Amino acid sequence: MKVLVTGTEGYLGCLVAPELMRAGHEVVGLDTGYYKYGWLYRGSDRNPYTLDRDLRRMTVNDLSGVDAVVHMAELSNDPLGALAPEVTYKVNHGGSVRLATLARRAGVSRFIYMSSCSVYGVAEGADVAEASPVNPQTPYARCKALVERDVAPMADDDFSPTFLRNATAYGASPRMRFDIVLNNLCGLAWTTGEIAMTSDGTPWRPLVHGLDIAKAIRCVLAAPRDIVHNQVFNVGDSAQNYQIKEIANTVASVFTDCQLSFGDSGGDNRSYRVDFEKISSCLPGFSCDWDAVAGAQQLHDVFSRIRLTSETFTGRGHTRLKQLQYLIETGQLDADLFWTY
Repeated sequence: MKVLVTGTEGYLGCLVAPELMRAGHEVVGLDTGYYKYGWLYRGSDRNPYTLDRDLRRMTVNDLSGVDAVVHMAELSNDPLGALAPEVTYKVNHGGSVRLATLARRAGVSRFIYMSSCSVYGVAEGADVAEASPVNPQTPYARCKALVERDVAPMADDDFSPTFLRNATAYGASPRMRFDIVLNNLCGLAWTTGEIAMTSDGTPWRPLVHGLDIAKAIRCVLAAPRDIVHNQVFNVGDSAQNYQIKEIANTVASVFTDCQLSFGDSGGDNRSYRVDFEKISSCLPGFSCDWDAVAGAQQLHDVFSRIRLTSETFTGRGHTRLKQLQYLIETGQLDADLFWTY
């Protein structure tokens, strides 16, 4: 297949694109370049040609001859959504629905949307599954739910959307992010020798390694159409539902010189456990190859090899909010996050 992957210069995109190329797909990337500054280490030698283009300025011609779109290019976490909620809706909701509309018009047969388990928000009782009600708590999560709502009705005999609700990602990437939980705790353990939790660590989060997300995408592209047509899949493994305190203890078990402490119950009330039975039983070839221990060990090995410093860990290159604030403050981006030159 010829596959257009949006967000190829992001944390997950730079893992996904080479994996799809290794699987034999012809891959073209698209990225607006917010995070060009954020290289942590040399990545794959199989990187696609990438269009330097804002998602909101794509045209039908950009999709000519494309068989499948893997859409990952959005403002990527809750702090960014809180920084500019109106722009978040324009990019993440409006831009994503517009892309799906263009793809359908261009004759693209498959559209894989990177959604998130954060659409479940706060969930008590049984583990949430794909048919469970969504309860998004932030602009970022609400946009994910809105895109699912608005793109699903576009499905027809020629256009097959698939929605992948990823668990919270972790693991090493050349375009590293340190603003997600396991990666952040590993960075703290390495650079400070201390993990001082401000909460009691009781909320639940599902985790999934970035390479397992890439594997899920690869499996969706390879699957028979009727299996993935207009389907939602939670991406992860039911064994990888962790309380935050379990994640912290896992990191401390790998970074053995680290001191770990916990605080009181925090203000973040998001807590949910996710059922991943559907993807493991229905999507041919998919299972998770990684768990939190292996991911923490991978990061420990990377940090040791590159001699990760505090300056790199805390710098703007690997924290989405800091980088966007820098680009705005220096006048490189306008209020709508378009480049000014």
